[in-house]
Amino acid sequence: MATPTPTFRLTTPPPGRTFANQHTLPKLPVPSLDDTCKRYLTALRGLQDDKEHAATQHAVRTFLDSEGPALQRRLNEWAQEKASYIEDFWYESYLSHSDPVVLALNPFFVLENDPSPDRGSQLPRATALIISSLGFVHDLRQGLLEPDAVRGHALDMDQYSRLFGNARIPTEGNRPLLTEREVLRNLQAICKDADKTPITEVARTAIGVLTTENRKTWSSLRRELAQDKTNAACLRLINDALFVVCLDDAAPEDLAALCSNFLCGTYDLREGVQLQIIVCADGAAGINFEHTGVDGHTVLRFAADVFTEGLMLLARSINPSAPTLFHASLSPHAESYRPPKSIANGKLPISSQIFSYDTSPSKLMWTLTPSIRVGIRYAETRLSDLICQNDCQALEFKGYGKNFITSHGFSPDAFVQMAFQAAYFGLYGRTECTYEPAMTKAFLHGRTEAIRTVQPESVDFTKCLLNDKIRKLRKACERHVQLTKEGSQGLGQDRHLYTLYCLHQRQVTGNLDPSPDDPIPNRNIQKNVLPSIFADPGWNLLSTSILSTSNCGNPALRLFGFGPVAADGYGIGYIIKENGISVVASSKHLQTRQFLNTLRGYLLEVQRILIQLHRFANERPAPFVDHAGILRDSKTGRPINGHGYGSDESGSDYEDIIQAAYYCLLLAYFHSLDLDYHPLSLIYVEATMSAAHTLPDLPYAYDGLEPFISRQIMELHHKKHHQTYVNALNAAEASYAKSSTPKERIALQAALKFNGGGKSL
Repeated sequence: MATPTPTFRLTTPPPGRTFANQHTLPKLPVPSLDDTCKRYLTALRGLQDDKEHAATQHAVRTFLDSEGPALQRRLNEWAQEKASYIEDFWYESYLSHSDPVVLALNPFFVLENDPSPDRGSQLPRATALIISSLGFVHDLRQGLLEPDAVRGHALDMDQYSRLFGNARIPTEGNRPLLTEREVLRNLQAICKDADKTPITEVARTAIGVLTTENRKTWSSLRRELAQDKTNAACLRLINDALFVVCLDDAAPEDLAALCSNFLCGTYDLREGVQLQIIVCADGAAGINFEHTGVDGHTVLRFAADVFTEGLMLLARSINPSAPTLFHASLSPHAESYRPPKSIANGKLPISSQIFSYDTSPSKLMWTLTPSIRVGIRYAETRLSDLICQNDCQALEFKGYGKNFITSHGFSPDAFVQMAFQAAYFGLYGRTECTYEPAMTKAFLHGRTEAIRTVQPESVDFTKCLLNDKIRKLRKACERHVQLTKEGSQGLGQDRHLYTLYCLHQRQVTGNLDPSPDDPIPNRNIQKNVLPSIFADPGWNLLSTSILSTSNCGNPALRLFGFGPVAADGYGIGYIIKENGISVVASSKHLQTRQFLNTLRGYLLEVQRILIQLHRFANERPAPFVDHAGILRDSKTGRPINGHGYGSDESGSDYEDIIQAAYYCLLLAYFHSLDLDYHPLSLIYVEATMSAAHTLPDLPYAYDGLEPFISRQIMELHHKKHHQTYVNALNAAEASYAKSSTPKERIALQAALKFNGGGKSL
C-alpha cells in the first residue's frame, strides 16, 4: 500500500483542489471472463489436491459453456451505468451481515507516541488530536486537501466524503469554534464530572454497548429509545458528530493489552460511528474505524496528517511562522476570536454578531425504560463473551526491515507475505487460503482487489528443502509482485466473480436494481440453482480467508490490526518500517503467540541464510596453484611466496599482531579438519605439513549410491575433482614451508583452509 505523505504549504492553496481530479479517473475495467477463470483456477491450485482441482476445472468449463457468458454480458451493461461496477455489491457485502461489528469490521491504528513533553499525558494528547482532526475536516470540506497520488498518478478521493459525520459544522466556512486551550478545559471538565459518577451507575447507563448487539436487536432497541423526545435529541446529536473521542481509563501494560484495547477493550460504540479517536490513560493514542465506507489507505492519510499536525502545533507554539499542514483559522463566532487590525475599530461583521454558540460541554441525559436497562445488561454480557473469545498479540521485530530486504533484491511486501506462509506451514504443516488487499483507487470510486498469496510458486517455496529455499523464495516473491500489480489494475478474480454471483442472486429474486430500503437479496439460494462455479466447493474455499492480511504503514503508526474473518483463522495487520517489521495477529484463541514466535524465528533464519550467501558470493577468491606448482594471488596473478608483497610496515608491534592473528587462523583451520589435538606450536604445524597428502579412499564403492548417483559420476568426482584438492593442498603446504615471514604465511592460510577442507570432504 502506498504511504500518504503530508504536504506543507506556506500559503493557502486554492479551494476545490481536493476533488479536482475525480473527472479524470478511469472507470474500473470489467475483466475478461476467460482471464478471470484462469486466475481463479491458478489461485485454487495450491489449495486443492488433484481430484479436487479436476472437479473445479470441470465446474469452470461448465460455467463458461452455460450461464457465464450471459452473466458477463449483463455485468457489462450494468457497468455502463455505474461509476464502479463493484461498488453497490461491495457495500452490500458489508451491510448484509447482521452480526455485531465488534472484532469483525473495525480495524485499528496505534499512533506513535507524541514526542512533545507537554502532550505525553491523556488530556493534552486528546486535545491535540481533536484540534488537528478539526483542521483536517476544515481543509477537506473547503477543498484544500492535497489530492492523493501515487507516483504522479491521481487517486480517487470519494471515500473521504464518508469519513466523518454527514452534518455540516454550523459555522462560517467550517472553521473551529474552540482553541486548543479551550478544548483542553472542556475535556478536564468532562473527566472531573465522570470521576464523580459511581461506576455502577456508569455500567447501568452504558448506552453505547447496545450498538454491539446484532442488527435486529439493536434496531428494535433504538426504535424504543427514539420514542422519547429527550433520547431522540441525544441520538440526533450523536449521529451529527464528526467523530467520537474515547478517553479510556485503562493504561495497557504490554503490546498485547494495548492492541486488544484499541481493537475491542473498552468498546463504547454507536450506530453509524465511522471514526473513533481513542486515548488511553497514559497518553497512548489510536484510531478505530468502521470499514464499510472507507479503506485503510483513506484513514491512514487522516492518521498521518493528524499526527504530523500535532507535531506542528508544538512547532508553532515556539515559532508562529512555522509551516502549517492545515488552514483552519478560528471562526469569527468563537469567544476567543480577535478580528484582524484591518477591521475598523475592531468591530465584528454584522453576521458574526448575530449568532452565538454554546461551546461548554453538555452531558447527554437518557430516559431509560426497564427494557432498555435489561438490553444494556445483556449486551454487555454478549460483548464480554466476544472479547473473551479473541486473542490479540503483537510482534515488534527489530532485526531488520525494508532496507535489508530491498538490499537483497526482494519486494518488502512480498517478502513478508512469504514469511507468513512459511510461519503458518512451519506451525501447522499445511497451506491455507490467504488474502491481501490491493488498492484500486487509481480508478473512479475504486476500493480494493484481492491478492491470493497462495500460488503454486508459494507452495513450492514452503515445501522445498533448505538448500533451494532462497531461489524458490525469490520466485514466489516475483509472482506475488506480479499479482499485486494485476490487482491494482483491477485484474483479479475475486471482485469480478463476486459481482457475477450477486447479479445471479438478484436475477433469481427478480430485482436487479434494489433500493436501499429493499430487503437484502436472499443469500441462501439452493445449490441446484447456482451456476456450477459457485456450487463447486472451490468457491467457498477461496472465499474463506484463513490468513486475512493487510499492509498499512506510515511513520506515524506504531501498530495496525484487525480481527480474524474466519473462526479458525488469523487477522494479521503489519507495518514494514525502514529497520523493523510490526505485526499484530488476532484469532479466536488459536496459537497466536506461537505463530508470531515462529514468524520471528523464520525472519531471523532467512536473514542468516541471506547474509551467508552474500558473504560467500562476495568473498575474496582463494589463491590458486598454477601448472608449475606456484601459489598465486587470484586477483593479481602474482606469486605469493615473497613476490609482489612489500614490507612497508615495520616495527615489533605490527609483527606481534600479525603473528598472533596467524596463530588464531591456524587454530581455526585445524579445528575445521576435526583434529583431536591442538597444533600449539609452529614447529608442530610445519612437521605436520612436511608429509605429502594422498587421496583418501571412499568409505563405499563407486556404485554404492546408484541409482541416485551413477558410478561414472562418483569415479570422476573422486579421481579428478577430489584429487585436485589434494594436489593443491600439497602445493600450498610446500609454498608455506618456503615462506620466511608471517605476512606470507597469513597470505597462504586461505588456500590451506580451502584445499584442506576440500581434501577432507
